[in-house]
Amino acid sequence: MVKAFLRSSALPVVAVSGALFVAGGSAKGEPPTGNYGSAISLGGHGWSSFEAVPVTSDHESNQLEFSFRGGFATDYIYRGTTLSDHKPAVGAAAEATFGQLYAGVAVASVKLPTQPAAEITMSGGIRRTIANIDFDLGVSYFLYPGEISGSPGTDYWQAAVRADKRIAEWLRVAGGFAYSPNVSNTGAWSWYAAGGVGLDVPSRFLPADIGVSLTSGAGYSWFGNQSPEFGGFPLPAYLNWQAGVTFSYKVFSLDLRYYDTNLSKENCFVLTGDPNARPAGAVDPITNPEGLTSRWCSAAFVAKVSFSLEASK
Repeated sequence: MVKAFLRSSALPVVAVSGALFVAGGSAKGEPPTGNYGSAISLGGHGWSSFEAVPVTSDHESNQLEFSFRGGFATDYIYRGTTLSDHKPAVGAAAEATFGQLYAGVAVASVKLPTQPAAEITMSGGIRRTIANIDFDLGVSYFLYPGEISGSPGTDYWQAAVRADKRIAEWLRVAGGFAYSPNVSNTGAWSWYAAGGVGLDVPSRFLPADIGVSLTSGAGYSWFGNQSPEFGGFPLPAYLNWQAGVTFSYKVFSLDLRYYDTNLSKENCFVLTGDPNARPAGAVDPITNPEGLTSRWCSAAFVAKVSFSLEASK
């Protein structure tokens, strides 16, 4: 259990680089152009920029643009696992874009085994449309400052790519991959593959400035072996899925979403290092000799309220 605790979970593992809450709009509170719908989540961190903004393919090639986002969630779920001990979380982010290039920073509250003060995500990359498919290739670095003394730390980086395609006015699909050579500083490499679909209610059926989108997605994580000090065994591979509806009004949005995984309670502890894990589970002499169980990967319903502002110069 001590090793799992110091591992700080591989909870912040493998991301497709995070997802911002989005409502659209400019710094003056104007509604976005068109009804692009909420972004399809591919299992990223909840306040970083990678899968946040529905791509509109209309950025000015030589114009510097800024976006600011923030929000409150009843839980911070990351690919089916909680990063806030199933408690409320807040976050905010800022991003700058210049043509196809972007860079951003995000801060979120978390409750993890090593007790960091926050999660800070720094990201950058390029977004480009090729053959009517919107691609996003980015690199992110995740920092967890203020972790408890003696902890090996959980900072790590990853590279990710995703593609979004609008099939019809009301239908979108997305897919992506992510890779980290040392996920959560455990010594294990990680891969993540995900796909999703979005259904948008056409704007002609809705009042002005109102948007409604139904989105869902699923992803699969698999890992290499951890460092010998963490046992040398691979973290458990697993499937996660989510589905929900997003309502938007000008710069505000409300997202209601269900999350779940196929992880057992025992493997949930192995993955997360939950310090509040309980005994009485199935014993595995290698990965979980005490038979500890965790609820951090159980089904959850989450409500998110957020805002988004944009400006250009």
